[in-house]
Amino acid sequence: MNFDELKINNDIKKAIKDMGFTKTTPIQTKSIPESLKGKDIIGQAQTGSGKTLAFGIPLLEKIFTPDKSPQAIILCPTRELCMQVALEIKKLSKYMKKVHILAVYGGQPIGRQIRVLNKGVHIVVGTPGRVIDHVERGTLDLIGIETVVLDEADEMLDMGFREDIELILRHTPKQRQTLLFSATIPNEIKKITKLYQNNPEFIKISDSKKTIPKIKQFYFKSDDRDKIEDLMKIIEYHDFNLWLVFCNTRRRVDFVMRNLKRSGISVDSIHGDMTQKVRDKVMNKFRNGNIKVLVASDIAARGIDVSEVEVVLNYDIPQNPEDYIHRIGRTARAGQNGFAFNLVASYESRDLIRIRKAYNLNIKQKKVPTFGEIEKIKNKKVMDEVKKIIKEKDLNDYIKIINSSDMNSVDIAAALLKIIREN
Repeated sequence: MNFDELKINNDIKKAIKDMGFTKTTPIQTKSIPESLKGKDIIGQAQTGSGKTLAFGIPLLEKIFTPDKSPQAIILCPTRELCMQVALEIKKLSKYMKKVHILAVYGGQPIGRQIRVLNKGVHIVVGTPGRVIDHVERGTLDLIGIETVVLDEADEMLDMGFREDIELILRHTPKQRQTLLFSATIPNEIKKITKLYQNNPEFIKISDSKKTIPKIKQFYFKSDDRDKIEDLMKIIEYHDFNLWLVFCNTRRRVDFVMRNLKRSGISVDSIHGDMTQKVRDKVMNKFRNGNIKVLVASDIAARGIDVSEVEVVLNYDIPQNPEDYIHRIGRTARAGQNGFAFNLVASYESRDLIRIRKAYNLNIKQKKVPTFGEIEKIKNKKVMDEVKKIIKEKDLNDYIKIINSSDMNSVDIAAALLKIIREN
């Protein structure tokens, strides 16, 4: 359906239009009308399916701005996802001038968070640990909470947050709306839903091919010792602006980042051992397009939602098929097109087969481009730019210079092409 068909206030509709969305995704289509009725929801859908808007729109629709105490709380597994969700809700509330949203997470000075909370906040987006910290300090009162959202619930449980989540839920009123979103619904989540949700509506968007329809997936055979060189060839050959490269370990992240940097590619990395300040700085560089390639580990990449990411490349193949879906879901966000590339060493072939079978994925084989093919594509790019300039720009002054020269114009063009290509 179109967002215009939803029974929501015009300020939210206007913000959705500014964000570039017109049609709802499957999870949004099914869950938003039910959430607007006040029902509890269990939403099962993969990363990148539009879950933030699925809970953000109904949540904002309920906010009563004159009351400046927290009315909604969104729990996320990681700082990165916490920041991203808060940013999306802020975009949604762009024209709701008096709505105040705060992200609370570890690694950021708690004093600043306390000062903002004291001024009045309607929506709190937080990691479980930092939320409990505020509750125990008395700086966050959950007595007025009307809506609780558990985002990426399976990830929070995997990270050992079950007790924290239950403690937070017990501090909120029983008469509340609870919206739970998760890629998978293991038994632990079922136990939480029985204890803390009231007759929830179960909405499942199960076919991963439906949630990632515009991601073209390919794999390249590569020996482990050749992977870094093959990665550079692939980056040089394919004309993408933003690359997200995944590695299985922190050491591999550092290795890939270091080698790409040496080759002159604008690159940075993000992994779990970095301080939050450093991670925030790197993410801002990536969002702003100041770096072309971001090399990441799975843990650090939770919550990366940069809509301009054109390609996800798995330098290492994940052993868990679900991790593969999480990774490639970082491209083709909100209906955009995207690519997923995989560098596959012989010992990783079984992992790729398992991933393909688990989700019935069409991952086609491609050959790593040769140096000759790379040169050809680079020359074509320059010539395309030349054609565009000839068509669109006034070149009379430059033509006079060429005509006044005693050199052959073809030789001049070839020499200029050499200068461009070799500098």
